Amino acid sequence: MGEVWAWLLFFFILIGILVMLVFQLVCLADLEFDYINPYDSSSRINKTVLPEFITQGVLCFLFLMTGHWVMSLLCIPYLYYNVRLYMQRQHLVDVTEIFNLLSWEKKQRIIKLGYIVLLLFISLFWMIYNALEDDDELQ
Repeated sequence: MGEVWAWLLFFFILIGILVMLVFQLVCLADLEFDYINPYDSSSRINKTVLPEFITQGVLCFLFLMTGHWVMSLLCIPYLYYNVRLYMQRQHLVDVTEIFNLLSWEKKQRIIKLGYIVLLLFISLFWMIYNALEDDDELQ
């Protein structure tokens, strides 16, 4: 039953990352359609970037600590990309350059979103598989 709880935790962490990415995309879309000014948009996005990076790092660490090696290996490219962005100080959205980089920022977050959705479906599959396996053992 512990495996099911672990996969449930992973699932909710992935949902949290997904919500942060969707929020960032909504802020960029609002900026594109001129519903919000660049300062507010970049401020809102920048508040969610570090929590997203930290949450994804914690998820990768949890996969590693619980012995889910394949999932940990699947998280490493995303973690590497986030660490590289942070080390090069390109993780925050610049107010003065946001309109020039708007399409790139949206594309970057859509790719991240697709990657997280893939991990979410794999996690959901393993959660259901372990729940059914535990149910068979109880009968």
